Amino acid sequence: VPVFLPEPPKGRMIVVGAGKASAAMAREVEQHWPGELSGLVITRYGHAVPCQRIEVVEAAHPLPDAAGMAGAASILQLVDNLTADDTVLCLISGGGSALLALPLPGISLEDKQVVNRALLQSGATIGEMNCLRRHLSAIKGGRLAAACHPAKVVTLLISDVPGDNLCDIASGPTVGDPTTCADALAIAHRYGIDLPGNVRTVLESGRGESIKPNDPRL
Repeated sequence: VPVFLPEPPKGRMIVVGAGKASAAMAREVEQHWPGELSGLVITRYGHAVPCQRIEVVEAAHPLPDAAGMAGAASILQLVDNLTADDTVLCLISGGGSALLALPLPGISLEDKQVVNRALLQSGATIGEMNCLRRHLSAIKGGRLAAACHPAKVVTLLISDVPGDNLCDIASGPTVGDPTTCADALAIAHRYGIDLPGNVRTVLESGRGESIKPNDPRL
């Protein structure tokens, strides 16, 4: 982590992240960062390490829980109203998709748990699972990066995904997503996943569309 740290910004340095290694990554940032910083990362239960300035939240994996949802909401609050002088350092590792759980309006945590459980039992690839997850999330699929605009966003990722597709590492919270709601619906159909009514409505209406790679906020 230390060799990839960005230059100190003129403004604030905010550290956020999610994944089984995110707390350990946050500790390295704290130990090697020359100036002020603050932030919050979400890791799996039992994976926290002591940090002084970055809050560490533990949550459930592989099925999301209320702690992960509250942590994700807090991350969005941290990056609200930033300026072009600020920098957001996002620390992402394996497990981040389940840990960074914030459903879109109209979808409940229980809906997401039902979908995640079905995906885990379906035989779908990680790319297919995370395509569906991205389109049900208020923070993944590029939405975290869009929320940080106009601040600079630097993402450090540790991949546990075959092929290292950035969209699929923790469902790409800071990465533009070329897939669509129609793709997500096709995956559900392919594996016979019975989507909750709220989830199907969000996907069929297009309200679940993710942030695309050409979005100017990225």
